[in-house]
Amino acid sequence: MSDDEPDLELLALLRQHLRGKQTTSEEPETGVLEGAEYVYNNAIDCALDMRSCKNAAIAIYEQMQLKSYSPATWATHELHPKTKDEAALAFIFTMDLLNFSFWSEKSDADRFAIFYKDKRWTGYWSLVAALQRALEEGIPITDSHFWQDQEECTLDTLKRVFRSCTDEEMPLLEERLSCLREAGTVLYEKYQCSLANLIKAADGSAAALVNLLARDFDCFRDEHRYEGRRKPIRVLKRAQIFVADVWACFEGEGYGEFRDIDKITMFADYRIPQILNSLGCLGFSPLLDATVRDKKDIPSGSNWEMQLRGCSIWCVELIRREIKRQHPESKINAILMDFFLYDLIKEMEAAGQETIPHHRTRSIWY
Repeated sequence: MSDDEPDLELLALLRQHLRGKQTTSEEPETGVLEGAEYVYNNAIDCALDMRSCKNAAIAIYEQMQLKSYSPATWATHELHPKTKDEAALAFIFTMDLLNFSFWSEKSDADRFAIFYKDKRWTGYWSLVAALQRALEEGIPITDSHFWQDQEECTLDTLKRVFRSCTDEEMPLLEERLSCLREAGTVLYEKYQCSLANLIKAADGSAAALVNLLARDFDCFRDEHRYEGRRKPIRVLKRAQIFVADVWACFEGEGYGEFRDIDKITMFADYRIPQILNSLGCLGFSPLLDATVRDKKDIPSGSNWEMQLRGCSIWCVELIRREIKRQHPESKINAILMDFFLYDLIKEMEAAGQETIPHHRTRSIWY
C-alpha cells in the first residue's frame, strides 16, 4: 500500500470509535457525581480518610453479603408496597414527593410519631405508615387528581393524614401541600396524570428520569450554588431516590427496568454523613464538628451543607469503586449501599450507639 492510499481498516476502526463516542455522549447523565467531586476537591471543612474508606469497603461488602442485600430487600419491610403495579408506583411517587425533614428537637417520647398497626413509627417510616393508614381510611392520598382538588386536599386534610400520636405535628406541612399541588399540576399538564407516562418518557434510562423530574418539577430540583462554580451543584436526592425505589420495588423489571441504574448515586441527606463520620471515612473541621455535635442549624444551601452532602456522595462512590476493585463480579451499587448504611445508622440509633448526632438542616430537599 502506498502513502497515498487510505488504510481502510484504520478508517473503519476510527469510524467505530467515533460512533461509540457519539453513542456514549448521547446517553443521559445527571451530573450529580461530577458536582460531588467538585465539592470534594474544593472542600475545606469536610475531608475523606482514604484508609478508613478502604476498611469500610471491606466491612460493608462483608455485611451486605451476609445480609443478602439486593433490590428484593426493599419490599421485605412491612410498610413498603408488596405489589408491582401502578398503585405501587403511585405510592412510591407520593412517598418520595414528601420524603423530607422528619427530625425533631424534642425527645423520642415527645417527637412527631405515627401509631399504626400497633407500632409507633418515627422518621421516614412515620411518613410511610401515615400514607398506608390514609389509604385504609379511604383518603386517596396517592392520587394526583386528589392533589389538585383544592376543596378536598387541604391543609386540614394533611393534618388528618399525618396526625401524630404526640403533640408535635409533622414538620413543613404547608410545604408538603405545595409539593402535592405542584406535582398534580405537572402530571396533568405534561403526562396526562399518568406516572406510567412519566416513566415511559425516560425511555429506560434512570438518569433521564432523574433529569425529567428535575426539569419539570420545581420541588425535585435539588441543586445549589457552590464556591463560585458557574453551574449549580446537582444533588437531586429525592429525584434519585424515587428512581431507586421504583427499581427496588419492581426488582429491575417492568416500570423498574433501567439500563443505567448504576448512574444513581447515594441520596445525600443527614443520615449518611452521620454514619460515614462514625466509620471514620468523613471528617469535619473543628468548628463544623462542634456545630453538628451542638445540634445547631446549618442553613440549606450553605457552604457547610454543600460540603456535607457533596463529600458524602463522593465518599460512597469511592467506597463503591473499592468494592468493585476487590470484587469485580459484585452487583453492589450506590443505591444498595445507601439502603444498607441508612439501616445501619438506624440500628445504631436504636441501640444508643451513635457517636455523633446528624446535622440539622430544615428543608424540603431531604
